[in-house]
Amino acid sequence: MSTLAHTMMNAARSADSGLAGPGELDRYPYAEHPGVDRVGFPSWDGADPELGRVGRRAAGSRGRGLHGQLVQQLGQMIVSGDLGADRPLVPEEIGQRFEVSRTVVRESLRVLEAKGLVSARPNVGTRVRPVSDWNLLDPDIIEWRAFGPQRDDQRRELSELRWTIEPLAARLAAGHGRDDVQQRLGDMVELMGHAMAQGDALTFSRADAEFHSLLIQLAGNRMLEHLSGIVSAALQVSGGPVTGCDRPNESTLVHHARIVDALAAGDGGAAEAAMRQLLTVHPEVERVVPAPREH
Repeated sequence: MSTLAHTMMNAARSADSGLAGPGELDRYPYAEHPGVDRVGFPSWDGADPELGRVGRRAAGSRGRGLHGQLVQQLGQMIVSGDLGADRPLVPEEIGQRFEVSRTVVRESLRVLEAKGLVSARPNVGTRVRPVSDWNLLDPDIIEWRAFGPQRDDQRRELSELRWTIEPLAARLAAGHGRDDVQQRLGDMVELMGHAMAQGDALTFSRADAEFHSLLIQLAGNRMLEHLSGIVSAALQVSGGPVTGCDRPNESTLVHHARIVDALAAGDGGAAEAAMRQLLTVHPEVERVVPAPREH
């Protein structure tokens, strides 16, 4: 066992979008289009009755006030199926239900359209788009699916996607001798060890997310780097552990530390193998991805 892995085990034992642009607001007019069917408005029973009053309380969960909270609420309802494609989303009805302004509603629909969740057409109105049109790699949609009825499929798909991204990133990262980033990776492992010893799950999670994001950046592949947000989102959603990162223990620290040691040694094969071991800890993962090979 490496020195870093041994140190981490001992430490463990000892003790966190776009707004409408110029001219865009008119895409979601308040006057109804002639072709919009007003029969049967969406059911808002699952909505937060306090949403319209949040402006008098704290800012939204993503720091965007009423706009961000309305995006969050509508997004969750669409992904969960509470708002289906069979009914139009009438901006006036949304504004009245959530006690928000026209601008807030229009900005929120603009963001949801950018995510592929809704579309606005003349004489048709705003409607929910089919799942095949959604940007399933969007971090918000990843989170909403992880907390909705599709949680099991979402976590399985994220696990499979991470298996295609991170082992390769670990192998590539071993060929880039950036001492500053490698030092930071080691710092994150050390921080994870101390956080686990203190029972500080939040600090552990943040350090873990930064570790994986840094590793992908170190790979030196800009297309892989573009996917780092997906990995971060995967690490932040809940719903039952799927990988070793979801259930902190000594084995988790050892695998992280082995990745750092392999990077320092320039051993791409060992780095890839350690990452595969990290991502294969629970039986449900082994059913959807091949067992890791020793290098």
